[in-house]
Amino acid sequence: MSRRVVITGLGAVTPIGNNVEDFWANIKKGTVGIGPITKFDTTEYKAHLGAEVKDFDPSSVLDKKAARRMEDFSQYAVVAAKEALDDSGLDMEKEDPFRVGVSVGCGIGSLQCVQTNYKKLMEKGPNRVAPLMIPMLISNMAAGNISIQFGLKGKNINVVTACATGNHNIGEGFRSIQYGEADVMLAGGAEGAITEIGLAGFTGLNALTTSEDPLRASIPFDAERSGFVMGEGAGIVVLEELEHAKNRGAHIYAEVIGYGATSDAHHLTAPIEDGSGDAKAIEYALKDAGIQPEEVDYFNAHGTSTPMNDAFETKAIKLAMGDAAYHCKVSSTKSMVGHLLGAAGGVETIACVKSIEEGYVHKNAGLVNQDPECDLDCVKEGVEMDVNVAVSNSLGFGGHNAVLVFKKYE
Repeated sequence: MSRRVVITGLGAVTPIGNNVEDFWANIKKGTVGIGPITKFDTTEYKAHLGAEVKDFDPSSVLDKKAARRMEDFSQYAVVAAKEALDDSGLDMEKEDPFRVGVSVGCGIGSLQCVQTNYKKLMEKGPNRVAPLMIPMLISNMAAGNISIQFGLKGKNINVVTACATGNHNIGEGFRSIQYGEADVMLAGGAEGAITEIGLAGFTGLNALTTSEDPLRASIPFDAERSGFVMGEGAGIVVLEELEHAKNRGAHIYAEVIGYGATSDAHHLTAPIEDGSGDAKAIEYALKDAGIQPEEVDYFNAHGTSTPMNDAFETKAIKLAMGDAAYHCKVSSTKSMVGHLLGAAGGVETIACVKSIEEGYVHKNAGLVNQDPECDLDCVKEGVEMDVNVAVSNSLGFGGHNAVLVFKKYE
């Protein structure tokens, strides 16, 4: 029999708050963390808006030397992990460190590091490339740095599935505990890819909105949506085996009860038009959770604000859930924080958990003219309601689908 897994700690670094309390307070206010990109001059680019992390200071967690050896995505991950660990009350001196693991992913790694060192290579030759370039840029270093920083010696993995990364890492962390490989897993995602080459690359795919209005840029399910807004940050949760959490008197936020994962096997960047790949992942997750579609109160959608994603995701939800799809509230956290890529699933998991804890479903900020093709109950104003079951949906370039189901702990 597989073991029950609960969430006992939350940590976030986002465009609308560098901790969970600020993030959630701003979610409830409907604060949009999107604005003109400040990290570099975007004059020659078609897209000018981003959802940047603001006023980030890692010094309370990292000394200067440690911070210098970490790129943005790793810094965000370590700071969010520290908040989640502190929140959980886990005392590593009382734990077997080999039973505490990490499942934290990053979709891209450090494009900044590649960009800076490539310039040095071209201008000054190979001997001027930073000696730590490789261990600073590779995407597994979010997980690696968390384990080094906090002495976590258990299973340590980094599932990389583009924009489904966060959900896959939480799902694989969940499985690791279910099947006895660990008692505690820090799980989630991190990303820091708002850089010249990143913006140019996503623009080349026609994936980004060219809107100049921050309030009309990331507008999932709206008829005028035109692409996503690049975001950055980290979302980390502490997953824990139920008895382990109870034995140490931990506060339990919610229970993880289901995980489903599939592939579209269709296209590099476009989701399959009939939504069948994502629908099957939703179906698997609900089956794994042992619940019926009618029991889902809240669906935290991938909702990227691209024309294709939102229409095809709507089809997927209806295909998987039938008529029950119309009876749950649907919203996309990306309407406020933009698309955090590899960190999206981590931050959206926190939104689901807070929804369950506080009985509140956040709105789709900027949703004015709902697309008739996106005909679900897409929330226009925040709703106070009992949330017993919440589903988080993530899709990634390459056709990756990852779905998580959370339940109020009983």
